Amino acid sequence: MSDTKSGDDNTLSVNTKKTLTLKRPGLEQGTVRQNFSHGRTKSVVVETKKRKFTIPGEKHEPVAAAPAPAPTPAPAPAAPKPQPQTQAAPAAPVARREAPRPAPRPAPPSERPGMVLNELSSSEMEARRRALEDAVAREAEDRARAAEESKRRQEEDERRRREREESARRQAEEEARLKAEAEARHRAEEDARRRAPQAAVAEEADVEEPKAKSKSTPSPRSGIPVKRPVTPEVARPAKTRGEEDRRRGKLTLNSALSEDGDARARSLSAMRRRQEKFKRAMHQEPREKISREVVLPETITVQELAGRMAERAVDVVKFFMKQGQILKPGDVIDADTAELVAAEFGHTVRRVAESDIEEGLFDIADRPEDMLPRPPVVTIMGHVDHGKTSLLDAIRNANVVSGEAGGITQHIGAYQVEKNGQKITFIDTPGHAAFTAMRARGAQVTDIAILVVAADDSVMPQTIESISHAKAAGVPIIVAINKIDKPSADPQKVRTQLLQHEVFVESMGGDVLEVEVSATKGTNLDKLLEAVLLQAEVLDLQANPNRTAEGAIIEAKLDKGRGPVATALVQTGTLLVGDIVVAGNEWGRVRALVTDRGDHIKEALPSTPVEILGLQGTPQAGDRFAVVHDEARAREITEYRQRKARDKAAAKHAGQRGSLEHMMSQLQSSGLKEFPLVIKGDVQGSVEAIVAALDKLGTDEVRARIVHAGAGGITESDISLAETSGAVVIGFNVRANPQARQAAEAAGIDIRYYSIIYSLVDDIKDAMSGLLSPERRETFIGNAEILEVFHITKVGKVAGCRVTEGKVERGAGVRLIRDNVVIHEGTLKTLKRFKDEVSEVPGGQECGMAFQNYEDIRQGDIIECFRVEMVTRTL
Repeated sequence: MSDTKSGDDNTLSVNTKKTLTLKRPGLEQGTVRQNFSHGRTKSVVVETKKRKFTIPGEKHEPVAAAPAPAPTPAPAPAAPKPQPQTQAAPAAPVARREAPRPAPRPAPPSERPGMVLNELSSSEMEARRRALEDAVAREAEDRARAAEESKRRQEEDERRRREREESARRQAEEEARLKAEAEARHRAEEDARRRAPQAAVAEEADVEEPKAKSKSTPSPRSGIPVKRPVTPEVARPAKTRGEEDRRRGKLTLNSALSEDGDARARSLSAMRRRQEKFKRAMHQEPREKISREVVLPETITVQELAGRMAERAVDVVKFFMKQGQILKPGDVIDADTAELVAAEFGHTVRRVAESDIEEGLFDIADRPEDMLPRPPVVTIMGHVDHGKTSLLDAIRNANVVSGEAGGITQHIGAYQVEKNGQKITFIDTPGHAAFTAMRARGAQVTDIAILVVAADDSVMPQTIESISHAKAAGVPIIVAINKIDKPSADPQKVRTQLLQHEVFVESMGGDVLEVEVSATKGTNLDKLLEAVLLQAEVLDLQANPNRTAEGAIIEAKLDKGRGPVATALVQTGTLLVGDIVVAGNEWGRVRALVTDRGDHIKEALPSTPVEILGLQGTPQAGDRFAVVHDEARAREITEYRQRKARDKAAAKHAGQRGSLEHMMSQLQSSGLKEFPLVIKGDVQGSVEAIVAALDKLGTDEVRARIVHAGAGGITESDISLAETSGAVVIGFNVRANPQARQAAEAAGIDIRYYSIIYSLVDDIKDAMSGLLSPERRETFIGNAEILEVFHITKVGKVAGCRVTEGKVERGAGVRLIRDNVVIHEGTLKTLKRFKDEVSEVPGGQECGMAFQNYEDIRQGDIIECFRVEMVTRTL
């Protein structure tokens, strides 16, 4: 056997390393080239050992036999015979290129010397028989499993083949479409290039030639030769497609599949989605519904709700339309409505609340050992002009009535007096019917309510309302029967009328304290204060002064020099200058604390009314306030409250606008007239009362529309708003600044100033009455019966009548009645008495009448005469 090299390696290379070895006898050497990934190859040296064969009868050396591999169990009738020791397996592998040689024929057993025959026992034979049976059973199972696997593989191959064919068909269609588009674009470019004027080409050549000449001119100052310019066609060598592809950049799937580089091919993901959609359409399989857990805040938009449910916003809008609501994707809905929608779409809901940020702000529990006595808070309530403020003036030795417009209180006043070493906080509420909300707030923040009733006027509507507020707040009542110094005073009548409203005074066997007082004479004021202190001792009022302050905003206003000013009542804790206060939707650092007498104090103890300066804006009257530790939390709380109020207002507006019933009512009431107003007042409570009073004036035909209402003076922005909406500006105890007055004069905006709420409501009522259409009122005049019908030339038919009831006037309206049915309604053309034209004909006389543009009159008809009057209506 000669040395050979495998493969086609006929080239000499430097990297080939051959080892220098001596050939051992019986071994043959050769090289084999091994191939690896990435195109790498390697040549290795292999040795082949020659195999020696023995001839029977010839003396030979015994050779150690290698262990034969375990035979594969196969069904055979008899056990295999053991191999003789003389037949051994080759000790070294034979080269692949060497052809297999025929094995020598085994010699008969008698000719093999030294052979030993082993006999098997019965147990070994039985074990072999069981092994053969198990092998047969396993082989049958393997054949069945292989058949099933082959069948399944064939089905899978067939399915994949169909999918490949379908994908290839779609790919071919896509390529044909892209190719057609590319050809069309190419033809369009060729046509555009062919239609281009030759003059432009010549002009471009003339422009390029001087550029080339200028570039080829060598510089006279430099000794470096300059190469002559060459045309772009000569300078840029032609590049093959492969080189262009390499210079183009990274090879992508789109660039590889698309013949035209500008055309955009489908991505692999798009093709996969298209195949999945096609398979679902073939099998008509609906998309699997996935149930999700939807997190719902207090308010959410329809679009955001659809996104959290992974549903289309159109489907959610359709659901609302089925329920009778017309909403847009940007409309805000509340959490309850959103929960119903999510449950209808098959999702679960988890409600979250942003109000967790307010935890620990109010109602902090105090330890009993920290509680100390505090002054009582007393609210003076009653009907208007029953002497509430005069009684308070007499108690605090001040004169507040002289400063009240019209002699009535129009906002809440809070004062603190000291009698016999004990302090009492008084809150004065207005008695006008429009200030219902103010009286309710006064009853909610008070400990004791003093009900002032005039002895000469007895119980009135606002007195009954004050009793209801006090009972609703659960505070005890002390009845002060005022004006007992007047001759017409009847205190017993007051006590009797109070029984009708379940107010039982002590003098009549009840448990309600009553005191007869006179604010002008100062009669029994000490008894009234003693009754207040006695009631406070019974209540055992306590508070913890050694903690952060909490309380309620009694009133708020916007002062020109001091900014937002809030009148607050500290209910627990101590309010200090420099504290950070959160009041409703506003917050701020306390810059100053001012008492009712104008004194500046450093701290306000429980039950102390003070004016707080330093808030960022004007809070609403009735809001609760509390002290927080840092500005970050105060800002976060106020932002949350402002966002909550804004979302709730938007949700309420969307619900009102979206219902079908509301839309139908709006269509039916399209004739509704509105009276737009911009209202500015001195304090929030007065503005609130004015808005409530004007809302009650509205009817089905006309109503007041409040464009804007707020506390503070009239500014230029208010004038601009009024000009845009065509509104009238109302100033209640405030005035417009010079800039606002100039803007109002230039725009023709009417500014009306008021200081008494009576006058304001009456003027607005009269102005709104002018928007009402006048009432048509019909007055009966008389009846006439037609006795005969005459036909007169150039005149027409004339009815000869007798006036049977009332009278007939020529300028009035008439109706023709036949068999109690109105046939015609119009006016008279002529009314004659004999031959003369007359203005009227009294009852019992005869006359001649003719209708204007109507001649179908018959004998026996009745002519009714009436007069129409237009009567001006009022609210």
